[in-house]
Amino acid sequence: MEFLTGRKEKEVLELKSLLSYGKTGQEVKVNGAVMNIRNMGDIAFIILRKRDGVLQTVFEKGVTKAELSQLKEETFVEVTGFVEPEERAPHGVGLRLTGVRILSRPEAPVPIAVSKWKMGASLEARLDMRPLTLRNVRERARFKIEEGIARAFREYLQGEGFTEIHTPKIGARGAEGGANVFKLDYFHRPAVLAQSPQFYKQMMVGVFDRVMEIGPVFRAEKHNTKRHLNEYTGLDFEMGYIDDFTDIMAMETGFLQHMVSLLRTEYGQELGLLRAELPKVDEIPCIAFTQAKELAAEKYGTVIKNPYDLEPEEEHLIGRYFKEEYGADFVFVTHYPSKKRPFYAMDDPEDPRFTRSFDLLFRGLEVTTGGQRIHDYRELLAKIEKRGMDTEGMDDYLNTFKYGMPPHGGLGIGLERMTMQLLGEENVREVSLFPRDMSRLVP
Repeated sequence: MEFLTGRKEKEVLELKSLLSYGKTGQEVKVNGAVMNIRNMGDIAFIILRKRDGVLQTVFEKGVTKAELSQLKEETFVEVTGFVEPEERAPHGVGLRLTGVRILSRPEAPVPIAVSKWKMGASLEARLDMRPLTLRNVRERARFKIEEGIARAFREYLQGEGFTEIHTPKIGARGAEGGANVFKLDYFHRPAVLAQSPQFYKQMMVGVFDRVMEIGPVFRAEKHNTKRHLNEYTGLDFEMGYIDDFTDIMAMETGFLQHMVSLLRTEYGQELGLLRAELPKVDEIPCIAFTQAKELAAEKYGTVIKNPYDLEPEEEHLIGRYFKEEYGADFVFVTHYPSKKRPFYAMDDPEDPRFTRSFDLLFRGLEVTTGGQRIHDYRELLAKIEKRGMDTEGMDDYLNTFKYGMPPHGGLGIGLERMTMQLLGEENVREVSLFPRDMSRLVP
């Protein structure tokens, strides 16, 4: 019998440890996957892929106790060798190998050039072979950045007193209304996949005051664009005791500032690899919906087609205007028409045709929707009645307000869209680990 008392200490070093502890001249042990082999005859350069980067190793005939012929790309190995300075190697160090132990051999050659800087394959081909193509260092760097955005969201909001919650993704009805829900048979009862955690996070404001969640969102929208997915990751929060919706925008601004700081200090390697430019977040301009549409139309000679929503072209032009005039990467567009906002959005008392709501545009693309919610029970019922809505399946949600709620509001951020814009990608599928759209259910 034995007892485990904690993490096992191992001789095998990770790249970060190798670089930070000054192991130059010492013999060390490292594991990894063979990413590339450059055979020069008596010596060969073997690049190992590690979780935190790549390591150059040197194989020498007569010195390294192994057969080079046994090594192929995607062979998983444990190697020993002496750490030596090497200016031309990644991180400025290399490993002169003394031994190689093979942990696992591939049964077949990799069908796509995952070791190359650019794999030379279409997006569809790369998505079809996603479990392999994600091994490419540039491909996987995108998801380290995505990790950093989600991490920053959690860190910042927890520091501001938010409680992380986990709400169900199967429900009796959608929170956003409309027909864009995935329906399913739930033990012979009709159910849907959640469009958002909206109802639940509002309920939980009455419990914890401030709540946040990172989780999947499902939209059964029949679109096939470069900016839409049918399943994406939502970064959501809801906060109580607000003065008005500007409290929500201020909280998001703080998160964005923390995000940029975290990415700059801890994700510099990935940012450099992807040549990504961090956005300006010291201050974010705000402009009313109607004014924004008029500004874009006047500045760029466009025609306002839809008075109740922003067209993708208008989002682009508004983003372009604020970048040209103020150097701003983000802009809050506020006071969206009540007609195009959900029933729970609070109307502006000064002009009830508009709501105390907003979208955040990032480099000309909407990445956030949020605003102040109706917290008064009678006001909520009146708006539902005015819209002629069916309240079936909403009893628990409505009872939350019946028994009292503080003034509150919140937002939802699309993680993939945020990542796409930060990295300058053209298609949101590039930053979705295993995308789900109208045509893709695998891998």
